[in-house]
Amino acid sequence: MSTAPRICPLCEATCGLTLTIDEGRVTGARGDREDVFSRGFICPKGAAFGQLDADPDRLRRPLVRRAGRLVETGWDEAFAAVAEGLAPLLREHGPQSVGVVLGNPNVHTVAGGLYPPLLLGALRTRNVFSASTLDQMPKHVSSGLLYGDANALPVPDLDRTDHLLMLGANPLDSNGSLCTAPDFPGRLRALRRRGGRLVVVDPRRTRTAALADRHVAIRPGTDALLLFAMVQVLFAEDLVAPGPLATHISGVAEVRRLAADFPPEAVAEACDVPAEEIRALTRELAAASQGVVYGRVGSTTVEFGTLTSWLVDVVNVLIGQLDRPGGMMFPLAATGRRERPARPGKGFALGRWHSRVSGYPEAKGELPTVALAEEIETPGEGRIRAVLALAANPVLSAPDGDRLDRALAGLDFMVSVDPYLNETSRHAHVVLPPPPPSRSPHFDYAFNSLAVRNQVRYTRPAIPLEADRLSESAILARLVLCVSGNDGAGPEAVDAMAIQGTLGKEVADPSSPVHGRDPGELAALLTGVDGPERRLDMMLRLGPYGDGFGADPDGLSLEKLLDRPHGIDLGPLRPRVPGLLKTRSGTVELCPEPLAADVERLRRSLAERPSGLLLVGRRHLRSNNSWMHNVPALMGGSNRCTLQVHPEDATRLGLADGGLARVKGEGGELEVPVEVTDAVRTGVVSLPHGWGHARPGVRLSVAGARPGVNVNQLFDGSRLDPLSGTAVLNGHPVRVSPSLRH
Repeated sequence: MSTAPRICPLCEATCGLTLTIDEGRVTGARGDREDVFSRGFICPKGAAFGQLDADPDRLRRPLVRRAGRLVETGWDEAFAAVAEGLAPLLREHGPQSVGVVLGNPNVHTVAGGLYPPLLLGALRTRNVFSASTLDQMPKHVSSGLLYGDANALPVPDLDRTDHLLMLGANPLDSNGSLCTAPDFPGRLRALRRRGGRLVVVDPRRTRTAALADRHVAIRPGTDALLLFAMVQVLFAEDLVAPGPLATHISGVAEVRRLAADFPPEAVAEACDVPAEEIRALTRELAAASQGVVYGRVGSTTVEFGTLTSWLVDVVNVLIGQLDRPGGMMFPLAATGRRERPARPGKGFALGRWHSRVSGYPEAKGELPTVALAEEIETPGEGRIRAVLALAANPVLSAPDGDRLDRALAGLDFMVSVDPYLNETSRHAHVVLPPPPPSRSPHFDYAFNSLAVRNQVRYTRPAIPLEADRLSESAILARLVLCVSGNDGAGPEAVDAMAIQGTLGKEVADPSSPVHGRDPGELAALLTGVDGPERRLDMMLRLGPYGDGFGADPDGLSLEKLLDRPHGIDLGPLRPRVPGLLKTRSGTVELCPEPLAADVERLRRSLAERPSGLLLVGRRHLRSNNSWMHNVPALMGGSNRCTLQVHPEDATRLGLADGGLARVKGEGGELEVPVEVTDAVRTGVVSLPHGWGHARPGVRLSVAGARPGVNVNQLFDGSRLDPLSGTAVLNGHPVRVSPSLRH
């Protein structure tokens, strides 16, 4: 029996684990008390690591469709089938005939952080879809417009703030989102202990709301109205005080002009929040010495998601809490770009191309996932005929899964990189299963750029990879070679190409620590047991804390990180403006034209009132979207697929606790058990996301025993935030009645 450190890959908290290993399998997992970031914290998902890792339903070998059936085969045969299936389509119909779908688990793995950009570069398709347009794309778009960089996402400085206003977020169940913070609950309790204040705006009395000093049960989808009213109060009561950031901001007068139409009295009825409560929220926040506003999925997957994300940052700017300790700050990841001198950049553009059928504009290089089915179904030049799905299950995660299910069944060719035969991968012609997490390395390329404290950690595989399996990195590298017509080469060729390309740019950059040096000499200095580790070493050495390939002897490298298995603490977040700004003006552009133009749509919504119930989603601590319902230890108890209904609404509608309700939306109807609870406000019902494991051909025995229903089948995909292309998954109108079945 032995132990090994491991970073948990099961949510955004990235907690350190200590795995117990016996005879080549994980027999236990506990929190790593020496981890520099999580300090021993663990949640039920991390504790169930061993069960997930050893899930008997995980695929061990590739599957290839033969005579209509998926059968096991060898890796060489599987990649030959990929090349054979893709080559004629690319040759005859071009790269736009292939769509790529990137799922949420990609951001939890080393391979998912390194290879998708190379795959897209080799493929040259514009038909890219991801979980982002079902989640956080509004934040990327607003950041792109405000700061010139869609990946410059500020996070609340949780450990130093004294007033946190949270909209549409429930970190006690999600463990945090777009805010990487192990033990988020403990950090919120620490805020309270040091005399700080927590305010939660949410139509549900979540576990987080129950912890708060104030809970505002807003009407779903109206967060932008509430925030605009707060902006109006800040100006009207002379509470605007941007502080040192003032010299780096433009557009303040334009924001003031737009906010004039949204005083608290104008929005109170629409939000169902009294005008005086809105004023109190604003005054309390403005009076805090270190206050911050933070919004998440409940504020982004709504009709005005991008405007809401923008206004979150507008409020933080106006009260002087952006880029300030205790406010909203920009993390600096160890593999991020070394900071350059402040200067204007290229800015951020939307709509550089549009989808073929409905003309949806791209955002951050992606098209809305709601467009995938129609792009497959609709005949004509440019139709998607093949799909590469990387850790993606859009049949459950996107609106109108039934339509997408039919569309995928009609593809000429499909490849899934997935450990399971799930609702989406069951349609694939080739399924390429990555190994379990214990046999994979872990580095958080995405989440370190969202962390509430700068730090860096890396763990090698806890258990060696078996000879008959490929690493996820090798799988994705061979996919890159397949689409580029070079399948005869080894996967190491892809990493060598990436290293050569990066070093070539760096030596030509006068601000780089390796400017003027020989790329070949630098490549020879890289360490690591394989291509992915050599790339990590390169990024660490070129990054903001790196040794610059010898320029700074005290700087980071892979060797130094491997010597610190519990991570290296890089200190608290620090101000980064104006250096990170890439706008054309070189300022924080507080009132970008696309956002200002969309305000009229928000203004018109003031006259609208929902005629029925509004549906919102919910998360559970023991779940993560659709991919953790096959772990016995995480199922059952309160982790159930039920329709939560307020007692008054249940009485009015004739619904009984434990009975069945019929829920009808624009995309379909469902029957689901009722849970009567005052955890939801009146006029609101709630269904969890990621359920619906009842389709034929799926090999998920635990999930299939308790399939639940797919909430996204209630949506037809016609409602989306126009700026970001994000599907409206919260605040959706539905009709609810008792089921006719007993």
